[in-house]
Amino acid sequence: MYIEWTETAAGKMVDKVEGQEGYLQLKYDTDGCGCVVSGVTALWWVNEPEEGTEKVETNGIPLYVEKSKMIFLDEVMKIDFIPEANSFQLKSPNQILNPRMSFFNKIQ
Repeated sequence: MYIEWTETAAGKMVDKVEGQEGYLQLKYDTDGCGCVVSGVTALWWVNEPEEGTEKVETNGIPLYVEKSKMIFLDEVMKIDFIPEANSFQLKSPNQILNPRMSFFNKIQ
């Protein structure tokens, strides 16, 4: 799996976690979705990578993904930041996986 950060998204993420030690995780959250296939992706800033996660290849900011949820994600993806929506976006050459991906600081 490879995830590319756009310059805009990388800059915004650095602003959000500036001065904090932690790890960034691409979380595939299924709580309240009713079905594991209906999960929603989000970016979580955490103290430690969760057990069962794997560091994926990126062009910049290190990112961890749950191994068991990789099946629901594309092999090549891009994280962008959309200023008009004030949110991140996760997309691949085939689809937009999450047009308004949230960021949660789980350390604060």
